[in-house]
Amino acid sequence: MTTLKTLKKERVVIIGAGAAGLMAAGSIQYCDITVLDGNEKAGKKIYITGKGRCNVTNDCTPAEFFNSVVTNPKFLFSCIYGFTPQDTKELLDSFGVPTKTERGNRVFPVSDKSSDVIKALYGRAQKNGAKFRFNEKATCIERERGGFRVHTELGEYPCEKLLLATGGKSYPATGSTGDGYCFAKSLGHTIIEPKPSLVPLLIKQDVSPLAGLTLKNVSVTVKAQKKAFKQFGELLFTHRGVSGPTVLSLSAYIAKLSYPAELCIDLKPALDFETLDKRIVKDFSEASNKQLKNALGKLLPCAIIPYVIEQSKLSANRKVNEITKEERQAFVYAVKNLRFDVSGAEQFENAVVTSGGVSVKEIEPRTMESRIIKNLYFAGEVIDVDALTGGYNLQIAFATAHAAAKAISAELA
Repeated sequence: MTTLKTLKKERVVIIGAGAAGLMAAGSIQYCDITVLDGNEKAGKKIYITGKGRCNVTNDCTPAEFFNSVVTNPKFLFSCIYGFTPQDTKELLDSFGVPTKTERGNRVFPVSDKSSDVIKALYGRAQKNGAKFRFNEKATCIERERGGFRVHTELGEYPCEKLLLATGGKSYPATGSTGDGYCFAKSLGHTIIEPKPSLVPLLIKQDVSPLAGLTLKNVSVTVKAQKKAFKQFGELLFTHRGVSGPTVLSLSAYIAKLSYPAELCIDLKPALDFETLDKRIVKDFSEASNKQLKNALGKLLPCAIIPYVIEQSKLSANRKVNEITKEERQAFVYAVKNLRFDVSGAEQFENAVVTSGGVSVKEIEPRTMESRIIKNLYFAGEVIDVDALTGGYNLQIAFATAHAAAKAISAELA
């Protein structure tokens, strides 16, 4: 028989030892701190970010930062200005983790090791006196006079102040299983329906022959519910749909919209219609006796050619010297408007972040404290805020945690 433990009343309990929880545990002053996490170690999701390299933030000004926040950017004004991307870089550098800036202003540790970032944040929290209880998953929260009582499978943790830094539902194998939403809802908070974001999209047509094909420097547009969103860059075909930086970003914009949607690829965005038409006339003249399917190798990747020909409504076996001007222009249109039907998105297992969460209307943006329940705070992905790829979401986790820690410290001082 397992004996449950009830510890003395802590001043602060943090649920979650991810990016937000670690930042808060290292920043809260003047009190005892206990961090509960169901995983066997800290920062499990941080470990896989940036393909193991950890894109910690984006090297931009706060004003520029908000252009990449998809959901509720105004809510984040105070905390991002209070803890900027530059602050993140300086903090890591002070703990022996220098950073570097790469394409798209993405910031990584010089070592290219996410484990170095975790060690720095965890070490900082330990130095601050935070006590970590790993393999101890919170199961429910009770309100009681003077604070809260957090129940786990192993015991109970009474506290004055409680910070939910549980993450969202993306990558559930790392411990992000949506528990924070259940806790918040049980305490009276409204939850905006969580949906996968920064996630590959599923295509209705059979694109399995294109799996592994990467298109670079293309313009990709997604249209859903009479709204259109465009991204320029790289697209990757999968066995069931599309992925890559452009698609992941577009998925964030349409996460809260309903499917089906339409995806349109401009394969030659640097060329306007007339210029591309002249280019194709030249290609056709150099291969006048070839069939259409064999005359496009200089223009397009071989795997995509059948899809463009099909949408142009031309015969792949037609000789190019037989193609009329109108037919050629229909082909040009297909090159600049290759269309696919989006049937939905991949599930949370393949999503980088969660769109949705605790309603920001019920959280004080300067302090991250609940507007419904005194001494309850939120930080990170559990809140209904999300952004594009590029280090923005980790910065949101750091900044919201810093704001909560600052407010808690001020009250306990």
